[in-house]
Amino acid sequence: MAIQFKPETLCVQAGWTPKKGEPRVLPIYQSTTFKYETSEQMARLFDLEDSGYFYTRLQNPTNDAVAAKIAALEGGVAAMLTSSGQAANFYAIFNICQAGDHFVCSSAIYGGTFNLFGVTMKKLGIEVTFVSPDASEEEISAAFRPNTKALFGETISNPSLEVLDIEKFARIAHSNGVPLIVDNTFPTPINCRPFKWGADIVVHSTTKYMDGHATSVGGCIVDSGNFDWDAHAEKFPGLCTPDESYHGLTYTKAFGKGAYITKATAQLMRDLGSIQSPQNSFLLNLGLETLHLRMPQHCNNAQKVAEYLSKNDKVAWVNYCGLPDNKYYALAQKYMPNGSCGVISFGLKGGRDVSIKFMDSLEFIAIVTHVADARSCVLHPASHTHRQLTDEQLMEAGVRPDLIRLSVGIENADDIIADIEQALG
Repeated sequence: MAIQFKPETLCVQAGWTPKKGEPRVLPIYQSTTFKYETSEQMARLFDLEDSGYFYTRLQNPTNDAVAAKIAALEGGVAAMLTSSGQAANFYAIFNICQAGDHFVCSSAIYGGTFNLFGVTMKKLGIEVTFVSPDASEEEISAAFRPNTKALFGETISNPSLEVLDIEKFARIAHSNGVPLIVDNTFPTPINCRPFKWGADIVVHSTTKYMDGHATSVGGCIVDSGNFDWDAHAEKFPGLCTPDESYHGLTYTKAFGKGAYITKATAQLMRDLGSIQSPQNSFLLNLGLETLHLRMPQHCNNAQKVAEYLSKNDKVAWVNYCGLPDNKYYALAQKYMPNGSCGVISFGLKGGRDVSIKFMDSLEFIAIVTHVADARSCVLHPASHTHRQLTDEQLMEAGVRPDLIRLSVGIENADDIIADIEQALG
């Protein structure tokens, strides 16, 4: 009987199992194309009658091994890497929505995703309704329409750090016959596995903790294989009716639980091409091998820093779901009992100007447009990532004008606190 590996072992072992004489370390298949003996072999690949590699825009062995590792970590049936987390979010929705469709989304999401869904996808004829993740089931359900195709949320929102009630969102989605898509970037599958709580599809910006070293931009979509598309066939014609671009093949009939990811690869990646490079996949895999070691260190450090900030009289407020007085503490204990992530948000007495002066005074904690990497870093979203939003939109997205986002790294916690202390001084 095969061993059911635990996450720590999957981080190191999943995805790539070399045979006799093959390289022990996952190789970089740095080739755009792959050779076949006959025209018939190639034709069968183009008709999706055989699986195999012919062009890296569609699939590549390095990418597939890393996608398989992430699928194993999340407990999904299949996954696809993309060139960025934004591409993963776009593909996840666009795979089941087309012009004239609608989806519902938590308003507490990353500013870039808020813009993608609310502005850019609107230009493609796909509408979104944003709802407060803390709203009642009745209120959120009221946002659904006959043409609603999905519900979307972030496990821990960036940068407002609101914790999603995954079971509640799954109930709402399923009672309306649509899948729940969850962005699980911040906790990673080490700290939370949304499929266990009813989510159907998980997306990641692998740029963050999965890569962990700020070397490679990337994304991933993982399918649980649990959503029954055929039971709601009228809502999902792209999956449940013949695709003329593949001689009338129907994805759910031909690929079963692999239908969603196969369609995303064969249609969207074929036509839009946001593939992750094999070189970046290789670097991502190196990051994944230590993910289970880094996440506890990020969380332990962040807990110490959050406790320090909450006791400091120069600090106006601290938001970290590991603090017992945090409004999301109970939800975090339910979904992420071993820790959430290394990201804290807080505000200083004196507001925006004091926040900026504080950030400029830090020594090794760097101001960068990044988060969730081995090095501690800091950002002021209202001046940086979310500067395109009005103060009203900032508050709607859960981003206060004085909010400082601190991504606590894996350095020594005492050194991180010492740098904060001298900057506050």
